[in-house]
Amino acid sequence: MITSPAPPYTANPPIKVAYDASSNIEAHLVMHQLQQAGIEARIEGEYLQGGVGELAAAGNLRVMVDEEDLEEAKLVVAEWEAIDTG
Repeated sequence: MITSPAPPYTANPPIKVAYDASSNIEAHLVMHQLQQAGIEARIEGEYLQGGVGELAAAGNLRVMVDEEDLEEAKLVVAEWEAIDTG
């Protein structure tokens, strides 16, 4: 039996918290700001909001980025917060 070689292993880069959001809307706003800046971002905990009655109310909704993009993401978030708070 002939088998093809396994594809080279590529690990996913570590991801880090770029922003702790207080709401789903806030998480999406931050995620879109990061994406517009060219940073791949994703939301973790988005579907846990339905269980808030049984889960801790804070810390469940996070915007995540690759570790290598964390510093730039923090700058983008800081600029967004400065504009948002006026």
